[in-house]
Amino acid sequence: MDPSSEKEKKGQNGSTIVDVVDVVDERASHTTSSDQATAVQHGGQLSEKPKVTIYDPSKETVWTRIGISPESFKRAPGPTGEQLVQGHGIDPRDIEGDMPTLQPKMKTRHLNMIAVGGSIGTGLFVTSGEALRNGGPGGVLVGWLLTGLMLINVTQALGEMSILYPVSGGFYTLAIRFLDPSFAFAMGWNYVFQWAAVLPLEITVAVKTVNYWNQNVPPSVWVTIFFAVIIILSVFGTLGFAEEEFWSSCLKLLVILMFIFIGIICVCGGGPKSGEYGEYVGGRYWQNPGAFSHGFKGVCSVFVTAAFSLSGTELVGLAASETKNPRQTMPGAVKQTFWRIIVIFVVSLTLIGLLIPYTEPDLLGGSNQAISPFVLVIKHANISGLDDFINVTICISVLSIGLSCVYAGSRTLTALAETGFAPKIFAYVDKSSRPLPAVIAILIFGPIAYVNSDQETADTVFKWLLAISSLSTIITWMSILLCHIRFRAAWKAQGHSLDELPFKAMGGVWGSWFGVLVNALVLIAQFYVAIFPVGKSVSGADAADSFFSSYLAVPVMMAFYAVGFIWKRKLPQRASEIDLDSGRKSWLTADEMNAWRLERSLAPRHIRVYRMLFSN
Repeated sequence: MDPSSEKEKKGQNGSTIVDVVDVVDERASHTTSSDQATAVQHGGQLSEKPKVTIYDPSKETVWTRIGISPESFKRAPGPTGEQLVQGHGIDPRDIEGDMPTLQPKMKTRHLNMIAVGGSIGTGLFVTSGEALRNGGPGGVLVGWLLTGLMLINVTQALGEMSILYPVSGGFYTLAIRFLDPSFAFAMGWNYVFQWAAVLPLEITVAVKTVNYWNQNVPPSVWVTIFFAVIIILSVFGTLGFAEEEFWSSCLKLLVILMFIFIGIICVCGGGPKSGEYGEYVGGRYWQNPGAFSHGFKGVCSVFVTAAFSLSGTELVGLAASETKNPRQTMPGAVKQTFWRIIVIFVVSLTLIGLLIPYTEPDLLGGSNQAISPFVLVIKHANISGLDDFINVTICISVLSIGLSCVYAGSRTLTALAETGFAPKIFAYVDKSSRPLPAVIAILIFGPIAYVNSDQETADTVFKWLLAISSLSTIITWMSILLCHIRFRAAWKAQGHSLDELPFKAMGGVWGSWFGVLVNALVLIAQFYVAIFPVGKSVSGADAADSFFSSYLAVPVMMAFYAVGFIWKRKLPQRASEIDLDSGRKSWLTADEMNAWRLERSLAPRHIRVYRMLFSN
């Protein structure tokens, strides 16, 4: 449906229409009390349309905006109306109601760094060691490559939808619309509990990382320090998260690029003569002890670890509602994912597989203390001091993921409340754009990390926390891909052209189907490993314990779906009935988008190449 034709149709019905608007960003002039209403004639029917109070945070003090004054904790009176909307025949009164309450504080540099370095943490630096032990270097390479290829399609699909619909709650809110409210309810709560469970896990990993230097300090002391840092940064809301992510991601990228450079030298035998890499290494450890550990079963066990290490990549979809112009900021962030997966994950883990045998006892799950494989490489190379620097970076990375837990969990919980699937108290957003009740709800899970004081209890607690979160990411990614497939079906069924889209997924709908297939195979592989664990044979109660500790997220998801269906009793809509207008921020016609693309195609070749690889 062409926006201009819709405008003409409304005009024939005698409705009130705003003149052509290229960028609608002057919505503050429509500010009124929220209990007022205006009659809007649409399709020959007169309906009452409530007006929305537009909040202008620029009139507040700087202390209120950054969130440290008493005034900042008061409820925001309404959305800021700062997101740009592009297109024709748009009624500002329609747009105001679609604006998210969370303020668009994120800048392009924030979003790019969240995309590039946001998920670099425990999964890459620590648990990749367990993946190497279980699957061998060949298994690690297969697992991360296949998962990474699937994830590229996830982010492309998410980018296409989030740029068009930068709504509060991101992919969760889109799942209500494109899939099924009951499924969205299950996926949303599953995602909240995933991050709530990961928070104490990340604090625990930070404690274990510090133990590399000193094991005499009680774990409770480190838990208190790390938890306090996360709380303090959470006080600054979106800006605190965005700035912390930007600078910590810069540090993580620097360290990983430095590690790749050193790793290549060590593989070629250029390391210090006093270390293990003073002579050519090459593929020595691919031959002895071998490329694969535990055969096919070992490879199957790697996928869930790869997914865990890449979890958080989808945060750009949540962050889209907190940027002023997603069409400008999102394409670059989405395309950065490819380079992060290839350069950071695949290259660095390939080097780890070349330099560390999977029989190394210091890897996670081995017989000795669990040490990051990145630290082990530097330690074996006998490069003095650098292992400490990498360990500090790992500590900062883990805390960064802890803050991501609070951000992702609280934003999704807020969206659940806004859509009626959680208590309304969680829809509260203050003047500094913090969803305070939702943030507190996620932070409450942090003190679980204090069970580290009793190692036996801690192992049991964290085994089940990990069981809750391990497959949640796979379910979320599959939901995003299914949303994209349904969105494309609805877009076509309602007469739209793909040329209207401001950003098109690289793989299209076939890329999404490929991603769904890979996710399904990962779930099947994990089911196989859950029944037949790697490296051991179990039966009776031990078999049940092993199965649910590996596959608990799936029955939890099914239970939530059953509750959601019994509660709401709603079925998926037909493609022709899906709402494609609410929350939409690009109303440009196919002709206008093609004219824009033609103009950009006339740019010099080096600019076109840069845009293709890194921008829009």
